[in-house]
Amino acid sequence: MDVLWLMPLLLVPLLVWSSSTFVFYFKKCFYVGWMMVLALVAIPLCILKSGGRDVENMRIIRVLVRHVKYFLGLRFDVSGWEHLQTEGPYVIISNHQSSLDVLGLMEILPDRCTMIAKKELVYAGTVGLVCWLGGIVFINRKKTSDAKSVMTEAAQTMLDQQIRLWVFPEGTRNQRDDLLPFKKGAFHLAVQAQVPIIPVVFSSYSNFYLRKEKQFNSGTVRLRILPKIETKGMTSDDIPSLCDKSFDLMSAAFLNASDFKRTSNGPLRR
Repeated sequence: MDVLWLMPLLLVPLLVWSSSTFVFYFKKCFYVGWMMVLALVAIPLCILKSGGRDVENMRIIRVLVRHVKYFLGLRFDVSGWEHLQTEGPYVIISNHQSSLDVLGLMEILPDRCTMIAKKELVYAGTVGLVCWLGGIVFINRKKTSDAKSVMTEAAQTMLDQQIRLWVFPEGTRNQRDDLLPFKKGAFHLAVQAQVPIIPVVFSSYSNFYLRKEKQFNSGTVRLRILPKIETKGMTSDDIPSLCDKSFDLMSAAFLNASDFKRTSNGPLRR
C-alpha cells in the first residue's frame, strides 16, 4: 500500500523530465493557482493598510509577486531604470505577450502606479478582487464610448491623485515576431493629462515559452525602459503621429532585444 502512495511522487519527476507538454501545463496551473493564493494573502493586507481600494496597495502586491519568477525559472534583465525616475504622473506603455507580463511589470513597477485592464479581469476570483483593491482601472473593450469615458476620468484621476498608469496599447496578447498596431487610448490619455509617455519593451518569450507548441522552459526576458516622450503642448491632432512614433521606437527595441534565431526551444544563439 505504501508503494502505491509513492507512485505519484515518482511519476511527477519522470513526467517533468520527459514531457515538455506536462511541464507546460504544470507550470501554467502552478502559476495561476499560486497567484490566486497570493491574492488571497494580499486581500486582508490591502484592507488593513488602506481600508479598501487604493493605488498604494500595489506596493503590497508587488512585494508578494516578485518571487514567483524563481519558481518558473525566469530571469529579468532590465536596462533603462533611470527613465522611470521621473517625477509626477506619467503613462507607461508596453507590449503584451501573455499573463507572464505581470511578472515583468511587478519587477519594475514604480510607486503610485497601477494599470488599465480589461473589465473581465475583475471577475477572476481572488485575483480580480486584489486587482480592484490595487486601483486597477477596468475598461469595457467592446464598448468604445465606455472606454473613452473611463480614459477621460482616468486622466483627471492621474492629475488629482498624482498616479501613474500602465497601458498595453496593442489591446490584446500577441506572440508574433513584431508588435501589433497600437490602439490610441493610451495616447489620448497622455495628451489629455499632458503627461509624458514612458515606453517599456519586453523581449520575445519565444526562446522559452511557446503556447501553441506547449513548451515552457526556463529563460531570460530582456526589459528595456526607453526614454520618455513628452506630450506637453500636444492636442488630439498630434495623437496619430505620437502613436506612430511610439510604435516605431518600441518595435525597433523589441526586435533588438529579441533573438529569433533558434532551432529549438533551448538557449538563445547570438
